[in-house]
Amino acid sequence: MARAKRLCAALLLAGTLGGCATSGGNPADPLEPFNRVMFRFNDAVDGAVAKPVAKGYRSVVPGFLRTGISNFFSNLEDVWISVNDVLQGKFQQGLEDFTRVFFNSTFGIAGVFDFASDVGLQKHNEDFGQTLGWWGVGSGAYLVLPILGPSTVRDGFGFLVDTQADPVWRVGNVPARNTAVGVRFIARRAELLDATSVVEQAALDKYSFVRDAWMQRRRNLIYDGDPPREREEPDDEPSK
Repeated sequence: MARAKRLCAALLLAGTLGGCATSGGNPADPLEPFNRVMFRFNDAVDGAVAKPVAKGYRSVVPGFLRTGISNFFSNLEDVWISVNDVLQGKFQQGLEDFTRVFFNSTFGIAGVFDFASDVGLQKHNEDFGQTLGWWGVGSGAYLVLPILGPSTVRDGFGFLVDTQADPVWRVGNVPARNTAVGVRFIARRAELLDATSVVEQAALDKYSFVRDAWMQRRRNLIYDGDPPREREEPDDEPSK
């Protein structure tokens, strides 16, 4: 609860700053000076702690076990994903995701094996930030959160709801909960090691690269891969 209150306060502060900050090169990023500072902080923490631990995890833990761990947490996520399906009116998809949970929790032995994908039930990606977007809530300013990384004001509030619904965060035993959260974080970071290397090699401005790629991906997720065309700015001079 304290963690949620701190994040909520940060989002409210960001919303206040967004009202008086001047926009730089990207109108969706009026908080760019603040975001760049936070991005450098997150990048430093990642380079000093998260990335080395993820590399060690990938080196020590066998591939089949890493897959099982990722599948286990993915199965837990499908519970909340299916709820967001229903909240977005995607009832058929919600039924499929509920079925995924049932198959993987039983035949997949608590989700360690992704039995549902083997029988043709595709995994989806839905969260409460996407649900708010589907309901018509604007994204608000782009916002880099401490440790959590890229977000927006809307998706930050969505994350608060996601956290409250997350079975891992609701584990009553604090040491067990913290261990599960840590293992999940490390497993996810290990899955992104190769992508991180590509970004570091390809991007002249890593911050802008990550921001633009993240915003495009979120837009595609909200519109299920078929976003409407963005309105183009009119030319300065009328065509003849």
